[in-house]
Amino acid sequence: MRYQICIPLLPILLSACATAPTSAPAGSRATVALLETTDLHSNVAGYDYYKLAPDPSFGLDRTAALIAQARKDFANTILLDNGDTIQGTALADYQALVKPLACGETLAVYKAMNHLDYDGGGIGNHEFNYGLGHLSQVTGSRFDVDGVDAGKPRCAGPAFPQVLSNVYSAKTRQPLFQPYYIIDKKVGAVDASGKPFTATLKVGIIGFAPPTIMTWDKRWLEGRVYTEGVRESADKYIPEMRAKGADLVVAISHGGLDNAPYSPAMENASYHLAQVPGVDAMLLGHSHQVFPNADSTAAQFNLPGVDKAKGLVHGVLTVMANLWGKHLGVIGLQLAHDGKRWVVEKDKTTVEARGAQRTDKSFVAPDPALAALIAKEHDETIRYVKTPVGATEFRMSTYFADVGDVSAIAVVNAAQADYVAKYVKAGMPQYANLPVLSMSAPFKGGSAGVTDFTDVAAGSLALNNAADLYLYPNSLYAVKVNGDGLKAWLEQAAGRFNTIDPAKATPQELVNPSIPSYNFDALTSPDVRYEIDLTGAPGYRIRNLSYRGKPVDAAQEFLVATNNYRASGGGSFPGLDGSKTVIASPDTNRDVLIGYIREMKKLTRAAHSDTRSWSFSKVKTAGPVVFHTSPGMVAVAHQAGLHNVSQLRADDGLGKGFALYALDLSK
Repeated sequence: MRYQICIPLLPILLSACATAPTSAPAGSRATVALLETTDLHSNVAGYDYYKLAPDPSFGLDRTAALIAQARKDFANTILLDNGDTIQGTALADYQALVKPLACGETLAVYKAMNHLDYDGGGIGNHEFNYGLGHLSQVTGSRFDVDGVDAGKPRCAGPAFPQVLSNVYSAKTRQPLFQPYYIIDKKVGAVDASGKPFTATLKVGIIGFAPPTIMTWDKRWLEGRVYTEGVRESADKYIPEMRAKGADLVVAISHGGLDNAPYSPAMENASYHLAQVPGVDAMLLGHSHQVFPNADSTAAQFNLPGVDKAKGLVHGVLTVMANLWGKHLGVIGLQLAHDGKRWVVEKDKTTVEARGAQRTDKSFVAPDPALAALIAKEHDETIRYVKTPVGATEFRMSTYFADVGDVSAIAVVNAAQADYVAKYVKAGMPQYANLPVLSMSAPFKGGSAGVTDFTDVAAGSLALNNAADLYLYPNSLYAVKVNGDGLKAWLEQAAGRFNTIDPAKATPQELVNPSIPSYNFDALTSPDVRYEIDLTGAPGYRIRNLSYRGKPVDAAQEFLVATNNYRASGGGSFPGLDGSKTVIASPDTNRDVLIGYIREMKKLTRAAHSDTRSWSFSKVKTAGPVVFHTSPGMVAVAHQAGLHNVSQLRADDGLGKGFALYALDLSK
């Protein structure tokens, strides 16, 4: 092992059982590379469990090659993970929900990370998705929180320290994880004369999760834990780290950049974290972006004080390594010793995000050892997801969800609405007269690449198809909203689109990439109709909202089926803050969907695809309105009734394999 672990008491953990550092004379120099993975989401192998096919575009098995190369390029490396590690694939769900691990077993993703010899890791928001009991077990922790038996034996976990400074037990008022850890790293260095020697570099790592976990996973966390603001935690613990001798402080912040006025509850607080004294480097995540990237158009990387070419945020060396193992963040620290401490020479330090895809579009080779490590879990997951549940007479996909194809979300809405209606009938007579609607969104909209779309072929349906249609382990919730609230909800969802100027002759992009597809909620009820007017400013786009042919009244009340994330405030939709929840179901949305498909036996286009509630307001534009999706899919759009869609170019020229399409808004 390349670090020390001490177990029983928090003060001991914080000191990391530090050994006396080897002194370094003035003028000494060393190069140390910080390596980052982030948002792996349990993608150990480049395999799509929803399509039951290998996919070379992602996977920790391919990142392994980047790690190996970085270790050749730099004699001294420190490999760290940013979080959102244990959730996100059918493999993760299988190990958490279907065949939970025994105490002595290690999660597949942690087995792979142990093999790659990680030095440390952070905790993201998705670590909490399966509840505190599961998280306590698989991380080898003992959470002293209500609902978790702290007296049970410590279970198997990763063979590296995990840090999280801003989440606390409500019971003990102590951090849930160790807030920071100081790694005693033996590094090769040279003195002023060029003579090599070995020094001990004390590298302090501190972790931060988005405080918004209290909203997103309220059902698991409320009353059990509480959060502290990212900046408050940094102000508290970084001086301690320095006092304990940390030569470097590396902030593992599971969040992006937001220059809004600071709030202890803000989701993406890393912009403000960079301004806390004492941070040498930041490893970012959560936003699923690449940084540095001189060509990035992401708003968060074009803020004052952010150098998207050099990888600096307020002068702090910063990297974000995309998601799913597609990239490896590399900060090549150049260190000089001034006789008292190691100093980072920023002008000589390099920051980069290395991609697993080469310039010729091929991918680096996977590490076969990782596949061998998780072969049993991988095979069991595949067998599980092949379990049949029903059939469909039509193809369900999200390639054209942004322009009106509801084939992949209408069945989700039908299942959710059916569940809520039966739930009310069985025991909630006070809501019997309220119309039941359902909101769902296209979870896979191409953000992770050209293959990142739901695509379920006509024919038999298995569990993997249901998981493709409903990606997350959310629970079904229902909220009561009035007509104004319903309209505000739809307005927020319509923020997915840019404002279109009809007089503009040059191409205009339809989609605002800063609004993820999973926030494009839509109704698919035969009783509801509405238009989205793209010429209107955000917040003023929903037109002609009607229920059963009559305009929706501001005070008219509805029950709307959704998920715990949205009902509790996820996505910051107006009015949805948990206060309007009337049903908090114990069943997951995916299980509700599976049950519905089993009951229907066969999905039909008439009942489950032709129920589109919305359309774009018609307008003639001087130039084309364009969007990007997988090439060669025009027939799919036409099958969905979208005859105003055409493919302009099979390659949009942006280097990611997408095609360029046009949408004729006059039809």
